[in-house]
Amino acid sequence: MSGLGKSVFLVLSVTQFILGMLGNGFIVLVNGSSWFKNKTVSLSDVIITNLALSRIVLLWILLVDGVLMVFFSKVHEEGTVMEIIDIFWTFTNHLSIWLATCLSVLYCLKIASFSHPTFLWFKWRVSRVVVQMILGALLLSCASAMSLVREFKINSILSGIAGTGNVTEHFRKKRNDYKVAHVLGTLWNLPPLIVSLASYFLLIFSLGRHTQQMKHSGTSSRDLSTEAHQRAIKIIVSFLFLFLLYFLAFLITSSSYFIPETEMVKRVGEVVTMFYPASHSFVIILGNSKLKQMFTEMLCCEPGYLKPGFKRPFAP
Repeated sequence: MSGLGKSVFLVLSVTQFILGMLGNGFIVLVNGSSWFKNKTVSLSDVIITNLALSRIVLLWILLVDGVLMVFFSKVHEEGTVMEIIDIFWTFTNHLSIWLATCLSVLYCLKIASFSHPTFLWFKWRVSRVVVQMILGALLLSCASAMSLVREFKINSILSGIAGTGNVTEHFRKKRNDYKVAHVLGTLWNLPPLIVSLASYFLLIFSLGRHTQQMKHSGTSSRDLSTEAHQRAIKIIVSFLFLFLLYFLAFLITSSSYFIPETEMVKRVGEVVTMFYPASHSFVIILGNSKLKQMFTEMLCCEPGYLKPGFKRPFAP
């Protein structure tokens, strides 16, 4: 890649890194100071704060990966350093995705309204269900990282055989199978995507039913519950859109296993990948009443711009 291309890549990466650190750092600062001040913290704040922390780590990993890609290409292509970065990235990436999914489920169970016994069972035990999801997310993230360690061991053995020059057709098939398995590792991302989609559709159906009930009763459809539905839907839709973009970028980057001379493809994928953890933090800030209030006060430089302790009912 030309010097201009490297410069553009670095500028885009650093810009997204700074924006992501500001957004996620703001979330951690506000929720952390609120916890120290009030000595209590809600489940949604716990998820949002840990989500922001995981994305801060993820942004650092992506920045280091981008710097290695530009200035130390040989180290980036092979070596123990990249294996360590890949393992940490895999764990943090999956944990971040699952935490965002847990947030979607929490909003759905707290805001949506259905009379089905199964939904009511989950709704009445929402805290337990979400906490168990978080613990499951930790286990799945560890499992995905461990599977990557196993892949690296297999790749090391295959590379050793290739170095001896004793390459057979069976070996080539095994190596191709390894590459396919590595790309199929993206399937780890399908379960949280499906769960988030389910949460989104349940909220849509719940909003539709609620709107119909408001019309039949002759009351305005612009009530607090409707607004809560709409805010939660916007947050989940933004997550799904950015996650699909992120997933596509990861697939593009993974294609480098099969396509030669893909340095440009890798860098484009890297930039798009960084966009997800950098931008979604601002969507969460604007969709959360407490964070939005603090963010507005900070921008307006007026501490009393909004009343202290203001919080809309049902607000995500």
